Amino acid sequence: MARQLITFHLGDQSFGLDIMAIREIRAWSPTTRLPHVPHYVAGVVNLRGTVLPVIDLAARLGWQPTSPTDRHVIIVAQINNQLRGLIVDAVSDIVTAQDEDIQPPPATSTDAVVPYLEGLVAQEDRMVMVLDLPGLTADTELAEAA
Repeated sequence: MARQLITFHLGDQSFGLDIMAIREIRAWSPTTRLPHVPHYVAGVVNLRGTVLPVIDLAARLGWQPTSPTDRHVIIVAQINNQLRGLIVDAVSDIVTAQDEDIQPPPATSTDAVVPYLEGLVAQEDRMVMVLDLPGLTADTELAEAA
């Protein structure tokens, strides 16, 4: 079965999310920081009257935290019936991948990104890491931040 993925960048890495989980892509807006939340929760923003928790995806993946600018965007995704924002550098395009094209992530215990990956898709000139949204947000502290 074919799946459509929205691809985006964090630094020089390409990631993909299932298009069915995306609710909108919005321009960067400053977040309100909350006390006692995990380091990767950048804060919250007002999404048409709803408080939207925003995750610094780079920090969540164990990389250097993002210093957001006007060039960054927030991908609003629905994860387990809850909306979450993900800070990314830029949205690229939409790619179609067959289920058999999504290869399982490599088995390694040293890479912090691997637990959050559903798989990898090889494109002509790049490797797209497909994120596992439920795994990425499966965190009791994050649920309490919402």
